[in-house]
Amino acid sequence: MKIKFAGAARTVTGSCYILEAAGHRFAVDCGMHQGNKEIEKRNYNNIDVYHPELLEFVLLTNAHIDHSGLLPRLVRNGFKGPIYATPPTCDLVEIMLNDSAHIQEMEAGWENKRRQRHGREPIDPLYDQEDALATVPLLKPTEYNVMFEPAPGIRAKYHDAGHILGSAFIELWVDEDGQSQKLVFSGDLGRPNQLIIRDPEVVNDADYLFMESTYGNRNHKDESSSREELAEAINYSYSKGQKVIIPSFAVERSQEIIYSLHLLAKEGKLPPDMPVYLDSPLAIRATKIFRSYKHFFDADSQEIIQNGDDPLSLPNLRLTLSAKESMEINTLDGPAVVISASGMANAGRIKHHLRHNIWKQGASIVFVGFQAFGTPGRKIVDGAKEIRILGEQLAVNARIFTIGGFSAHAGQTQLMDWISHFYNPRLKVFLVHGEYEGQKVLASLIRERYGFEVHIPEYLEECELLPGVEFTPHLESEKAQPAINWDFLITDAQNRINQLKESRSRLSAMGWAQQTDLRDNMVDINGRLSQLLSEVPGEHKDS
Repeated sequence: MKIKFAGAARTVTGSCYILEAAGHRFAVDCGMHQGNKEIEKRNYNNIDVYHPELLEFVLLTNAHIDHSGLLPRLVRNGFKGPIYATPPTCDLVEIMLNDSAHIQEMEAGWENKRRQRHGREPIDPLYDQEDALATVPLLKPTEYNVMFEPAPGIRAKYHDAGHILGSAFIELWVDEDGQSQKLVFSGDLGRPNQLIIRDPEVVNDADYLFMESTYGNRNHKDESSSREELAEAINYSYSKGQKVIIPSFAVERSQEIIYSLHLLAKEGKLPPDMPVYLDSPLAIRATKIFRSYKHFFDADSQEIIQNGDDPLSLPNLRLTLSAKESMEINTLDGPAVVISASGMANAGRIKHHLRHNIWKQGASIVFVGFQAFGTPGRKIVDGAKEIRILGEQLAVNARIFTIGGFSAHAGQTQLMDWISHFYNPRLKVFLVHGEYEGQKVLASLIRERYGFEVHIPEYLEECELLPGVEFTPHLESEKAQPAINWDFLITDAQNRINQLKESRSRLSAMGWAQQTDLRDNMVDINGRLSQLLSEVPGEHKDS
C-alpha cells in the first residue's frame, strides 16, 4: 500500500492523499491550495500528481474548500468516480463548488483583461461552473457510523469529527496480500463545546493515523472570553462611529458568529441600533442548509430551537446577496458589523470592506479563524503596518483583534486528548494540515506522552506502508519545492540599481512632470522593498 501527500503537508491547505491499496487507486479529500502565489500554482500544476482519470473514488471528510475545492478540476480532467461524503457535506459542497467556480471564472476574466492590455495569451480558469455542476451527481451521501465498501478489499466508516456541519473522520480497512491494515484519517477535528456543532467522536484502534495539527503548538481561549473580546471590538468601534469587519469562512464560522451575536444581543452587549450585515451569498445559502439539518446540531442548540428561539437570527441582521447591496455598505455612515468572506481575506467581498476600513482610526478588524501563511489575513495578524489590497497600499490603522476561541479546529490539548484514546503501541502517526514549527511541537508531545512513532511528511512525499516494516519516505524535492536562487535575484536587483545610478544625469535632464512620474514609481518600489525586508526574520535598520 502506498500513500502520497498531495497537499496539506507542512501547510494547512490543499488536503489530499492519493492511495494505492488492494489493487485500487483513490483519494481522501481533494482540497484547494491557498496562500501565496507559489503555493496557489499547485492548483494548476499538479494535475499529473492526481492522474484523475485513474482515480476510482474519493472519500471526502468535510465541505471546506481546502478539502473539496479541486474536485471540479478532477472532473474537468477525466475523473468520473463516486465522491463519498455525509449528507450535510454533500449539500454544502454543492453550493461551495458553484461559488468557487464563479470566483475562478471572475478572476480569470480579470487576469485576461490585464493580459490583453499587455499583449499576452489568455488563461483558462482553474475550472468553471459547468465543471462544478458536473461534480454534483458524483456525490454519494454516506451516513455516520455505517460501514460501506467503496471497492473490493476496502471498507470505510465515517464518524462525526465535530468540526463543521457534516464533517467526518474516516476509519479505513484495507485487505491486501492476506493481511488487513487499518488507517484513520482525522480530517479536521473540532474543538469540544463549540456552538451548534456536536463534540468530536473518538476511535481507539489503528495501524496508521493521519492527524491534523493546525493548532499543534497552542490552545484556544474559552468560548465565553472569546465572546467578550468580540463584544469589546463592537463597543470600541460603536463608540467611534466606525465599522467592525469580520473576515469569516462562509460555512460554520459565519453561523457561529451570528450565534455569538445572538447571545450578545440577549446579554445587552450588541447595540440594538447597530446593523449586522451577513455579506456573503455563500454564507447566506449555507445558513439555510444549516437550518435544514437541525437534527445534527448539539443538544444546547436544539434546546434553544425547541424553546421557540432561533440562534441563527438577529433582529438587526441584514442579508446582502447582490454586489450592489454589498457596495452600499461602504457608502453608509455610522457603525455596523460586517461579516464577509473569505476568512483569510484573500478573495471575495471582504477585500473591498478592508480597503474601505482598514486605514480608519476607530474601525476594528476581527479575525476569527486560522490565517494561512502568505494570505493578507496572516500578514495583518502578524503585525503588518501596511497591506496591499486590490492594488493599493493601505495603512493598517484599524484595531486588530485575533480571537482564536472561535476556531473550529481543536487546540493542542484537545488534539492530545483525542489521540489518547488510541491503545495500539505500534501506532504510526502522520501529522498533516499544520505549519511545520507547530507540528514539531505536537510531534514531540505525542512521542513523549504516548510513545507513538510520529512523522511529518513533506509535500508530494510518498510512503509505502507495510505491516511490521519501517516505512521509507520518498520525495522528489525539486518537484515539491523548486529551489529559489536568491543570489541571482539579489544580483539582478543590484544590477538594475547600478543601471539607475548610471542614468542619474539623464533622469535630471528630463522634464519636471516626467521626473515626478518616475519618482513616484521609485517611491513605490522602495516601499515594496521595505515591506519585503520587514517580512525577513531578524532586525533591519534603514541606512
